[in-house]
Amino acid sequence: MFRKIKVKPGKQQSLLGFFIGIVFVFIGIMIVIPTFGLFGLFWTIIALTIAVSNGYNAFSEKGISSWEVSIDSTDSTNSLRKSSNTDFEEKLRKLQRLKEDGLLSEEEFQRKREEILDQKW
Repeated sequence: MFRKIKVKPGKQQSLLGFFIGIVFVFIGIMIVIPTFGLFGLFWTIIALTIAVSNGYNAFSEKGISSWEVSIDSTDSTNSLRKSSNTDFEEKLRKLQRLKEDGLLSEEEFQRKREEILDQKW
């Protein structure tokens, strides 16, 4: 089952984009339109679009997402379970080896084993 998560830029990034967009709008109105005509109009419209979209992201809770990520929720849950089971088994096997090598007493082994079993549940 896939879930889609939309990601929008942070507030600081959006504020910076908003102010830069405003500056480019003023440059477009004052310099680029009078100098280059139709290209200047195109420039100003693009700058205005950038300023508006970043302003919407900066001053609104909704915002416009710039990325969309699809996540397979069943796959990540299964891999997380497999990895936690593997970690659990590895810990018990290492503990058993320490006991067999004589590095842990029976009491230490039982105590640590109970801790690992408690973490599992």
